[in-house]
Formats: sequence, C-alpha cells, structure tokens
Amino acid sequence: MFNLKDKLMLTDKGYSDLKKAIAACTLTNLSLMLPFGITIQIFAELLKPLMGQQISWMKMWIYFGLGIIAAGIVFLSNKNDYKKTYVASYKESEAVRIRVAEHIRKLPMNFFNTKNLSELTTNIMGDCATSEHVLSHIIPQLMANGISILIVCIALAIFDWRMALTVFCTVPIAFLIIVLSRKIQKRLSERHIESKLEASDKVQEYLEGIKVIKSCGLEGARFNTLDQALRLMKDMAIKMEFGTGIFVTGAQIIVQMGIGLTVFVGTYLLTGGKIELIPLLMFFLIVVRIYGPILTELTLLPELLYMQTSTKRMRTLFTTPIMEGDKEKQIIDYNIDFHNVSFSYTGELSTDKTVIDDMNISIPSNGITALVGPSGSGKSTLAKLIARFWDVNKGVIKIGGIDIRTLDPEHLMGYMSIVFQDVVLFNDTVYNNIRIGNLNATDEEIMAAAKAACCDEFVSNLPNGYQTILGENGSTISGGERQRISIARALLKDAPIVLLDEATASLDPENEVFIQQAISKLIEGKTVIVIAHRLRTVAGADKIIVLNKGKAVEEGTHSELINNKGLYEKLYNLQQKSLGWSV
Repeated sequence: MFNLKDKLMLTDKGYSDLKKAIAACTLTNLSLMLPFGITIQIFAELLKPLMGQQISWMKMWIYFGLGIIAAGIVFLSNKNDYKKTYVASYKESEAVRIRVAEHIRKLPMNFFNTKNLSELTTNIMGDCATSEHVLSHIIPQLMANGISILIVCIALAIFDWRMALTVFCTVPIAFLIIVLSRKIQKRLSERHIESKLEASDKVQEYLEGIKVIKSCGLEGARFNTLDQALRLMKDMAIKMEFGTGIFVTGAQIIVQMGIGLTVFVGTYLLTGGKIELIPLLMFFLIVVRIYGPILTELTLLPELLYMQTSTKRMRTLFTTPIMEGDKEKQIIDYNIDFHNVSFSYTGELSTDKTVIDDMNISIPSNGITALVGPSGSGKSTLAKLIARFWDVNKGVIKIGGIDIRTLDPEHLMGYMSIVFQDVVLFNDTVYNNIRIGNLNATDEEIMAAAKAACCDEFVSNLPNGYQTILGENGSTISGGERQRISIARALLKDAPIVLLDEATASLDPENEVFIQQAISKLIEGKTVIVIAHRLRTVAGADKIIVLNKGKAVEEGTHSELINNKGLYEKLYNLQQKSLGWSV
C-alpha cells in the first residue's frame, strides 16, 4: 500500500481509516468462510450412509449450534465492516471537499483565468464523489478480497496443491488481460471525463444565458453546442463501457473456465485413486465460492483505473501554489503607493495583454481618491491589485510602507471593505448576508449597520423581515436593495480602507440617493478609493487619478484637471453633453 495515501489524496485520519476498513473487509470475508466450512462438514456427515456409516446426530446438532454462532459472527463482522468502510469514507469525503474548497479560497485569482467554473464544481462534487465511491466500494474490497484469496489459496495448497493449482491457474491470465488493457481503459476514461466536463460547461452556459435564448427565440434543440456536448458525452460513455466491458467480460470468462477445469482434473484424480470423494466435493464447492471475490476484483480494477483520472485532476489542484504571507504584521499607516507596477492577466481564458504599464501613483490616507478613465484603462484592476486578488508581474504595491506581497491575503483583507458594482449575495437570510461583514458582531451592531445603509425600510416590508431568505444571489430583491446590503456588510466590517468599484453606476435616481447616503457614512475618516465612470459623482474627491491604456496620465483635483484641458476635461465635457440627450 506504499504511496496509497498520496495517490488517493487522503488525510492522515483518512489513511488510518482506510487501513482499518481493509482489515474489517478482510475479517468479513474470512467470517463468511465459517458457515461455508460448517456446510461442508454437514454435507460430509450426510454422505456417510453412502459409505456404509451412520449419521451422527450429535455432531449435526453441534454443527447447527456452530452455524448460529457463525451467523452471529458474520452479522457483527458486517456491522463493523459498514462502520469502518462506509461511514469512515463519507467522513473522509467531507474532509476532502472542505480541503478543496479551502485550497480554492486561497488561490490567486489568475488561477481562475485558467479554469472554467464547471471544472472547479466537478473538483468539489464529482471528483470527491468518485473518491468517496473508491474509498467505500473499491479499495477496501479490492485489498480485502486479494488478502482473502491469498489465504484460501495457501490453505488449499497445503491440503492438495494439485487441486489448488487447478482452481487458481486461470486467475493470473485474467488479471493479465486487465493489466495489459489499462492504457486503453485509461484513454477511454480520460475522454469520457473530458466529455462530461465539456457537457457540464455547456449546461451551465445554457442556464446562464437562458434570458438571451428566450429573447432571441432560440429553442433548446437548436442550441447546437449543448446538443453536441451531450451527444459526445453519451457516445463516450458507451465507448468506455463497451471498451472496458470487453476486457472485463473476457477476463471473467477465463476465470470461470477454471470451474470446468477443476471438475475435469478432480474427476481424473478421483478415478485414478489420487483423491478421495469428500475432499473433491469440498474443492467443487470452494471453486464456486472463491470465484465470487475474484470476479468482483476483475470488475473493481477498471473502476480503480477510472478513478485515477479524477485524483490526478485533484492532485493538480492541490499542487497549485496558494497565496501566502505574514499573518501578524500590522499596518499602521494607510497611504497606498504603486512603484513601477506592471500587470497582465495570464491564463487560458485571458489575452495576456498588459493592463497596467509601469504605474507610479500615490493614494493618500484619510482621503478620497477617485480612479477615472475610459473603459479598459485599468481602474478596476488597480483596485483588485490593492486587495491582492492578483500579484503584480513587476514592481511593488505598498500600504503604509509594507509590500502587500509579504502579507497573508486574508490578513490584508481585514484592513479593507469592498463594495463592487456586481453584488454577490448568498441564498440565506438578510441578517446572515449582512453578518458576513463581521461574524463576531452583535445583533445590535448588525442592526445599526443595516439602518446606516438604509436597509431597514425595505427589509421591514419583506415577508419575514431580516430572516427572509433572499434566493440565489438575492434574486428576490432589486439591484439597489442588494447594493445597500453590500454596503451594510462594509459598514459592519468597519475597515480603514474602502474600495468602491462603480457602486452607483447602474442604479435608478431614488436608489442612488439611498446608496449615496449609506456611502457617506461608510467612508467617514477612511482611506477611500472610488472607481467611477460618471465624473460628476467624484468632482469633490480629494484627488483624482486619470488612467488611459494602463498608465496614469493626469492627477489633481477636479478644478485643476479641468484647467489642464487634458483627457479628464474632454471626458467631463462629453458626459455633460450626454446629459441633454433624449429619445
């Protein structure tokens, strides 16, 4: 079992439980030999009249009593087997899922540029489910059956090596067929899993784009990419089952040829006087019984090969380095400095285009700094770099003179409150969605944050008030109401640095008034970075940094930038003209 722990991605406890499960399954297999042995003894006693002897009813009653005891032992063994195998594997699967989720949480955001959401969902659910099945239904039984077969083989060889050799001579040939076909099975398994991932990705794309599909009148049957992905998954499933089935069935046929071979050799030895009738009958009974575990082994081995593809993907995930840093270092000053910072998104899903190009800017503490510029100029990217969602490719970002790459991302995030334009809410109560900002907050603090963010008015009209379930991503409330909940979170967190990424960009006038009131309370006495397209909303900022094509092209107050007659003045005038546009 060397390296089994690493191959199956097990925790220390999971590996320990696996060894206990193998021992329990082996004990169960051996306990099943007890009723079998008693049956042979009863059968031998019943054949005595054929040899001119009398049946000993005393022995028959003893065998009956031993049979009851054997049944009790089998029951207890199976109960222990279930507890050690299935219950333990379910607990290990839970632990592995949590490990995967925790690891994903600590990965840099550029990792998600290389992965589809459906693949990560498969990692957490599908691959872990496969691992759970392997731990509960394959590995323990596979190992236990192997040990049991070896013990029986040795016992039979001691009793009569010729018959033992006859019983087991077909087994190596059968296993050789499975082993030699493993490359074909592995290739079919990989293609099947790839087709499942592709189908999962297309199903998710279909569901996310259902509004577009409805609005454009596209029927489900005409959504060709989904249709092709599902058909491919079906075809690959059939090919995998057929390809694997050929080798498994062929191996099983060869194994069961041993029954006929055993009968032929046994009859030959009996007629030659080289074996007695009772031992021969024992071998006839054993050959039927012992082939059951062997046939199970041949069925489980392909499943084990299939599982290796899933564990390989999980191993790749776990070997992806997480973002780490100091968890104790304290930030005292909150001025933010960019020194020669360059950055580009990397990965399969990105263009590798330089988004931030040799940036040198300073964001003063205890003030409001606005980042403005045309779309694609790098405003949101700067905010995400400050929060260390990504690490820069070149240069350094410092907060209070400390390189943020030396800080643990979660420790760094403790100093920041972020309000995004696209709010993410969980399918939970209003109360719990606000409480995410500070899990240690009291009820009074949570309610105070909700009222400060102007949530109390609309929440009081919900069916269950603050205990109302919001649905997936807050689907039961409006965009402005969702935004106010996100601001309540930020208020509850009360971090010294506030990042506002287009927090009011898509709101109606009434909601915008509420949000602006909430934001005013959020940013009091904080270091604030505001990203805005509507320049009039940041005209009162202490400092405005104008970005264009990843570079800082202008800095200053609103009046200074207007007087400079540069890009800011051009954008501002264009927006002022657009205010008079109407249909």
